[in-house]
Amino acid sequence: MVDLHTGTPWESVTFTALGRDRQIFFNILQEARELALKQEEGRTVMYTAMGAEWRPFGFPRRRRPLSSVVLEGGVAERIVDDVKEFIGNPKWYTDRGIPYRRGYLLYGPPGCGKSSFITALAGELGYSICLMSLSDRSLSDDRLNHLLSVAPQQSIILLEDVDAAFVSRDLIPAENPQAFQGMGRLTFSGLLNSLDGVASTEARIVFMTTNFIDRLDAALIRPGRVDLKQYVGNCTHWQLTQMFRRFYPDEPASEGERFAERALAVHSEISAAQ
Repeated sequence: MVDLHTGTPWESVTFTALGRDRQIFFNILQEARELALKQEEGRTVMYTAMGAEWRPFGFPRRRRPLSSVVLEGGVAERIVDDVKEFIGNPKWYTDRGIPYRRGYLLYGPPGCGKSSFITALAGELGYSICLMSLSDRSLSDDRLNHLLSVAPQQSIILLEDVDAAFVSRDLIPAENPQAFQGMGRLTFSGLLNSLDGVASTEARIVFMTTNFIDRLDAALIRPGRVDLKQYVGNCTHWQLTQMFRRFYPDEPASEGERFAERALAVHSEISAAQ
């Protein structure tokens, strides 16, 4: 266990053995590491920020197939193709002197599959997910920059509901400019510098989600910090039909069409969660 604010261990473990051969300790640690890695095979590991480091959050989860998240036609393919192209072409960035990092923003109503898609994407890539809340009151500029620089390799950094931490400067009353600085010790300029400043790290994939893109400052979502923006909205007729077919594969296609028509007749706006 560690202090969540400073990262200082509350408890340490000491190994002691009779004899002069220290190799036994290395063997024990190596066996423990192999067992831990075996538990992660074919699964998605979730990390959360604790102090100055990333710690596994819960047990590794079964990889979620991309087909289980039904987005509007072409949306999932567009994002997956972009991410895979980024991962497979580091030399292209190096040769042109472009920082090797990629930022994505998924926006739209709640419950429409933004976080679920990111989880499925991580499973498709064999990546882990690093969860971070920008509204954490203990998060400072230095701590954010450090956490982004030490994130596990082959991981997606997920900043959910970024609108909850910072809103557009245009929406802040002139008589209270300090309100723009967010809820905690993290400043807006510190966030921007962590994403693409001189000291920001490379070989990094960052996904941000928001329910209200109009509340985000233009500086946060400009190219270089957000390279691809994608709206994830309420279910269309096509999505509802595909969901029906996924749950009832033995039913005729006409039943899926009828289900979608009836659902939209009752509620014109239906989220995937509903």
